[in-house]
Amino acid sequence: MLDKNSIAKRIAREIKDGFYVNLGIGIPTLVANYIPGDIDVVLQSENGLLGMGPFPLEGEEDADTINAGKQTITMLPGSAVFDSAMSFGMIRAQKVNLTILGAMEVSENGDIANWKIPGKMVKGMGGAMDLVASAQNIIVAMQHINKAGESKLLPQCTLPLTGVRCVKKIVTELAVLDVLPEGGFKLLERAPGVSIEEIIAATAGKLIIDGEIPEMKF
Repeated sequence: MLDKNSIAKRIAREIKDGFYVNLGIGIPTLVANYIPGDIDVVLQSENGLLGMGPFPLEGEEDADTINAGKQTITMLPGSAVFDSAMSFGMIRAQKVNLTILGAMEVSENGDIANWKIPGKMVKGMGGAMDLVASAQNIIVAMQHINKAGESKLLPQCTLPLTGVRCVKKIVTELAVLDVLPEGGFKLLERAPGVSIEEIIAATAGKLIIDGEIPEMKF
């Protein structure tokens, strides 16, 4: 099974030259460390930054330079900072080509729940509500199963929804899956050493397997 950095590394392969990309809190923030050097990509953070770079080295952190998850980051040459109104204007105007989010649950219809667990304190929905309403291409980086060993890829989400029918692709520690327009998780790739049977057992929602399923490439 993949660790969080390997999930981020695999998702980085989905980023194309010229893309403007928003990285959500959690595993998605790690994607900035794995973007290929031969493509030109601009990372957007909804707290007001275009041109986000990799995480800083130890001792080089600047507490005034953070991402939406309050982590210290670096800024690439040519970066721009601005207020939240302009940032969310970019998002709502669909100027962002790809959004990468974490999730607690995803349904087989592409619904996402990623902001609240009932009974636990939360700081609020944050920027995800705008991102899922506006983004045309959403990839989710998440764990396939929760700490109790239960699937997080479900027929229907049990947690409060952030967005409806918006997720296009999912990368987990076990697999890469497309969410089909008509519903269902289509298995595209499996993590190295992970069997089809393990993925079937870990997926509660409708799983579609068509032909040979290759191992992931990074």
